[in-house]
Amino acid sequence: MIGIRPYKASDADTILSWCQDEKAFYQWSAGVLGDYPITQREFGFVDSLMPFTAFDETGVVGFFTLRTPNGSWDELRFGFVIVDPRRRGTGCGKAMLRLGLRYAFELYGAKKASLGVFENNLPAYHCYRAVGFQDAALDPPETYHVLCEEWTCREMVIERSGRGV
Repeated sequence: MIGIRPYKASDADTILSWCQDEKAFYQWSAGVLGDYPITQREFGFVDSLMPFTAFDETGVVGFFTLRTPNGSWDELRFGFVIVDPRRRGTGCGKAMLRLGLRYAFELYGAKKASLGVFENNLPAYHCYRAVGFQDAALDPPETYHVLCEEWTCREMVIERSGRGV
């Protein structure tokens, strides 16, 4: 069973080990955390957000942050969502996100949650869709220059339904 708790600095080495190549690192971070590979010190940036660690009986299995993109608790934005590569495809990411959405809607009172995902990260996109996130058009779409390519970021949102997540 998956649970979430506040992130601890002692989780950093485990979380950072999940990005074993540049492409995976930039799909996860969009370069916001710095250049690949980053250090534990650079990862300390997440302390300025609301960081959460997902865990089960085996230990740390996932990580994400929440933040208020507009300074209002009406919307919470997920960021830096990552799951242990050995746990991908097992439902671990969906369970973690559902718990995060419960925090966002029930604990913090958000009316909607949002996130961005690169179009070249289809497994993450399908995970977000399975949890209930929907595509939201950005005009113009947000693009990043990564590894000598232009990557387009999809905006996704989910609104509080009143019947729980």
